[in-house]
Amino acid sequence: MANRFCLNPTSYHGFGAIEQIVPTLQERKCKKALIVTDASLVKFGVVANVTKLLDAAHFPYAVYDEVKPNPTIQNVKDGVKAYEKEKADCIIAIGGGSSMDTAKGIGIIVNNPEFADVRSLEGVAPTKNHAVFTIAVPTTAGTAAEVTINYVITDEEKHRKFVCVDTHDLPDVAVVDPTMMLSMPKRLTAATGMDALTHAIEGLITKGAWEMSDMFHLEAIRIISHNLRASVNGSGEEQKKAREEMALGQYIAGMGFSNVGLGMVHSMAHPLSALYDTPHGEACSRILPAGMKFNAPYTGTKYREICRVMDVPGYEKMSQEEYREAAIQAVCQLSHDVGIENNVKGIVKEEDLDFLASSAMADACMPGNPAPISKEDVIKVYKSLM
Repeated sequence: MANRFCLNPTSYHGFGAIEQIVPTLQERKCKKALIVTDASLVKFGVVANVTKLLDAAHFPYAVYDEVKPNPTIQNVKDGVKAYEKEKADCIIAIGGGSSMDTAKGIGIIVNNPEFADVRSLEGVAPTKNHAVFTIAVPTTAGTAAEVTINYVITDEEKHRKFVCVDTHDLPDVAVVDPTMMLSMPKRLTAATGMDALTHAIEGLITKGAWEMSDMFHLEAIRIISHNLRASVNGSGEEQKKAREEMALGQYIAGMGFSNVGLGMVHSMAHPLSALYDTPHGEACSRILPAGMKFNAPYTGTKYREICRVMDVPGYEKMSQEEYREAAIQAVCQLSHDVGIENNVKGIVKEEDLDFLASSAMADACMPGNPAPISKEDVIKVYKSLM
């Protein structure tokens, strides 16, 4: 069997990377950009880091800033209308996963109008054309949507999220500039960082994992576990350096999981966001240790490798059972240290368990889970966290 690997044709990294946006648009001979973002990023001046560069170059653009934290079908449809109304010929996505996922949906539909209902993009949709030229500029260190072939949309009518997987939606250019992430509040920094860690750990143990993806995921776990605490709780140059490292770590995690899939943690987290509007990264963080415990018997020696890159003392002399438990505890401690507890108390309601479990089992990430899992298993895991 051949293992496929898809990455951005071009990516720029480090402080000042956003200065490559205008030259890239000019080289591409683009005429007008639609900036896809959310209102808060406009309000707090984050988007201005990019628009001032466009203004200085007299490059035309319009702003669509109605993206919700859990982007909806309507967000995508409205974005398509904005793109067509403004006669844009390219997209600049500025934000976290919400903005980039919305931009992916817009770009795909513009060039594949037969999927205008949005729902038909769920799963692996048979699109024929690549999305419109897109530059993705993340403002959080977590989702890695700028380098993935996945995007997630919320169906408000049915109270569910659905995952779309399409090589045609991969942004043409990723601009990963820590400058865009420095103003993230602590809670968001923690949640998105734990989302990145979840990507790396689930990607490491998923059924589709292989040597190349393992390389990316282990390095991502190392970078994230060494820098997340300081990126959340640090200050000054220490925090600035840690956020730069987190920007790289989450991107590396995306390079891996986008190509091999995820598992039960993401499948169980998606319904929490759809039903309760729980931030995605926080939902993942709360479920991750329980997912690791459930999957442990099917992970070979990979939890030993997690211990190694997370600098767990004495892991070399531990038995398999000991290093598996040590890896889980290291993740629990990191989550606790950045202010996110590993439970769903006050979030999940008993009467919703059947719906949540059904949604999780239907989620596109679930087939990648290393351990066999049933709806009853999912309910048990939710209950263990309540």
